[in-house]
Amino acid sequence: MNDINKVIDEMPQEVYQRLLSATELGKWDDGTVLTEQQRESTLQVVMLYQARKLNQTEHFTIAAGGNINELSKSELKKQFKGEAIAEFKEADL
Repeated sequence: MNDINKVIDEMPQEVYQRLLSATELGKWDDGTVLTEQQRESTLQVVMLYQARKLNQTEHFTIAAGGNINELSKSELKKQFKGEAIAEFKEADL
């Protein structure tokens, strides 16, 4: 396990971003589809990186210490309160 910790500690932000993108899209930058094993391994590395190097507080992200942030419905509403995307009148619909 110490080897993966060293990899995470020395991993540049750019590499993390590429791994995150590959995990989200299911393919590498060149368009090659990830195998199931690659996808699982990449996801694990991304989660370790997030837990160790990022201080994330968004809903369902990996927080420091490897815990998943699970915000309640009221906490999520507070984050988006007052940020109207669009307003419509009944006549407009």
